[in-house]
Amino acid sequence: MMNLKKYTYAPWWNILLITLGSILFSLGAKAIVVHHNFITGGIYGVGLLIYYKTKWLSPGFWYLLFNLPLFAVGWFFVSRRFFLYSLYSVAVITVSSELIHLNFGIHEQIYAAIAGGLICGTGSGIILRSLGSGGGLDIIGVILNQKFNLGIGKFYLMFNIALFSFVITYYNADIFIASIILVFITSLSLEHMLALFNQRKVIFIVSDRNEEISNVIVHELHQGATFLKGRGVYSGRDKLLLMAITNNIQMRRIEEAVFNIDPKALFIVENSFNVIGSSFGERKTY
Repeated sequence: MMNLKKYTYAPWWNILLITLGSILFSLGAKAIVVHHNFITGGIYGVGLLIYYKTKWLSPGFWYLLFNLPLFAVGWFFVSRRFFLYSLYSVAVITVSSELIHLNFGIHEQIYAAIAGGLICGTGSGIILRSLGSGGGLDIIGVILNQKFNLGIGKFYLMFNIALFSFVITYYNADIFIASIILVFITSLSLEHMLALFNQRKVIFIVSDRNEEISNVIVHELHQGATFLKGRGVYSGRDKLLLMAITNNIQMRRIEEAVFNIDPKALFIVENSFNVIGSSFGERKTY
């Protein structure tokens, strides 16, 4: 499997991610969203709303104008590198929004909302895997994520609920509900794209033969593990719990090894999307 960690800070890699994600977002917006008068949410959604009501300029140019004050926030509260990458992303979104004139021909609103959400959310997620952002709410979302560990997708959903509550009088019920579905799918797609390649399995093994199990895990499966001291509540005996962090494939091998040694072992698995340090990954610094 390709190791992506070494590319994290390479300018060409970040520019590639931002370019691909920005074009993909614009494609979803121009080929699906605008043909159904949907609102994508976020700052681009505000630009779409103004465009629908006034026909002035274009959604891409409104997006650029609304981003100008937000860039100052990115400059002072994140980093200059983040600012420059985000500026490039907004430029690509603006230009590609002007150049893309497609219609995917999706007539059913529900299908259009799902497809638009998948494409726009995936594009936004690809951008946020870089050291920049797509501008707009991405800038505020990255700051809130760094300071308060608030999920970026969750922040989008909260903002967009407030946005749609404000503009509900401008839309009929069908378009309003479809736009809510669009925003929900966008947020889910974004979160899943950010979790891609980061998913890990945290394994806890409770067994009286953990010493033997640990030797197999370390020496035969070449997997790191850690002993945790515990005590049985009922028996009152001290025990060594075994903890390992791994992926889906290796987890099955560990499971087989554990139950081959001790059929009565307790094997606990938890999902984790943010394992930082050691050999798993470095803390992302914007």
